[in-house]
Amino acid sequence: MSNDLLESERVSEPQSHAREDVRAAAMRPVLETPRWWWPSVVVLGVIVALGIVAWMVQVADGLGTAGYSDGAFWAIYEANLVAFIGVSYGGAVVSAILRLTHAGWRAPLTRIAEATALVTLPIGMMFIIPHLGSPQKIWELVWPPYWNLSSPILWDFFAVSTYLLATMVFFYLPLVPDAAIVLERLGDAPADRRTRTRRTLYRVLLGRFGGTPHERAALNGAIGLVAIMIIPMAVSVHSVLSFAFSSSSRPGYMETIFPVYFVVAALYSGVALVVLVIAAVRRLYHLEAFIVPRHFVRLGFVMIAFGAAYLYLTFTEYLVDGYSGTVGAAAWVYQDIAGRYWIPFWFYFVAAGIVPLVIMAVRRFRTTTGVVIASTLVVAALWVKRLVIVIPPATEPLVQSPLAKGGVLAGNWGSYHFTWVPISITVAATAAIPLLLLIVFRFVPILPMAEMEEMAETGEDRDVVSSGEVA
Repeated sequence: MSNDLLESERVSEPQSHAREDVRAAAMRPVLETPRWWWPSVVVLGVIVALGIVAWMVQVADGLGTAGYSDGAFWAIYEANLVAFIGVSYGGAVVSAILRLTHAGWRAPLTRIAEATALVTLPIGMMFIIPHLGSPQKIWELVWPPYWNLSSPILWDFFAVSTYLLATMVFFYLPLVPDAAIVLERLGDAPADRRTRTRRTLYRVLLGRFGGTPHERAALNGAIGLVAIMIIPMAVSVHSVLSFAFSSSSRPGYMETIFPVYFVVAALYSGVALVVLVIAAVRRLYHLEAFIVPRHFVRLGFVMIAFGAAYLYLTFTEYLVDGYSGTVGAAAWVYQDIAGRYWIPFWFYFVAAGIVPLVIMAVRRFRTTTGVVIASTLVVAALWVKRLVIVIPPATEPLVQSPLAKGGVLAGNWGSYHFTWVPISITVAATAAIPLLLLIVFRFVPILPMAEMEEMAETGEDRDVVSSGEVA
């Protein structure tokens, strides 16, 4: 009897130390303020404020200050709308897939991925406002008497709003069991205003959850149900977004492949952004003991699977439209591949199509640094690709002039010129992502403590432990 007791103590002691390590690391951003935190928040806040100023200038002087004209009626704001909403899907869908497949290595990543989805989606939705030009037109989307039910933009607004609600629920539910742990640890902190505010917040988040086996089973079932729902919702949202393009009569937009094309692009760039956020969080908050190189390699494989599919869809789109020989389709294909837009097109093709495949195919490059480099290229190149999708058809004249210099393929193409206004707004939106993440993790544990502890108890995290061999 005594030998069994001693043996159980030897086993439970490392587990208790591991649990304390997880809780300390997860709560570190909540309880401690690193030296770099306030300077980072101030700098990012100033960048966001400058973007707001630029938008106010546009409201006062019109969309012409953003470079829009009769020859370029869609441009950077539409590309940003697609890109920023797209990257939000990576976090939610990756977390949902990993949960549904019970991947043993998912636990340290899910909270970060879900937070990334939560902050990027509303930022992407905000690009509807500068896109409309006059901010009062937003009432046409939210006030029923003004609804135009034949408009794809309206249905996309409904779809994105529903998806935002689902993303908030998906972020909240795994927080419920963590709330009790946070309240326990905040009980030892000084009772200042910030601590009292956080205690109140987590009492609200905890609700009536008592942590009983029945309640845990019900909560896990609810998380699984939302994870199942969020995947088709993500697919439908970006499919509806593509209808705003594909339902038009312009060559280059009128593509039946666009729904699948947009969904795969969103997942490709979204997983890449998740990799970058995880890498930054891992380094800033010293989570190297929990997020190891094998996590990045496996996310890299997930990313590159979407990348290969996106490359195939790109090839299919340009092959079909170019081979058809119709005037409009051939014109924009020529402008993309060999005309005025050849530089951004081939930058995308090499940076997001070829280089990431090479990095993940060659074992020597398949490292944390290699995956981060590939992800950086994917995020940048996919944003450029959205510009290539949006701008050429929007600048193509619907009436082609065979008398124009260069013949039918030249026509009287319009042009879009970047100005400081959309550049400032775009940079501000980009800066808002890390700013909001820094604020979120001041109140929310950066690791899902209860989930990691439960997986450790059931042995589901053996894959994570074994991954430490390559750390």
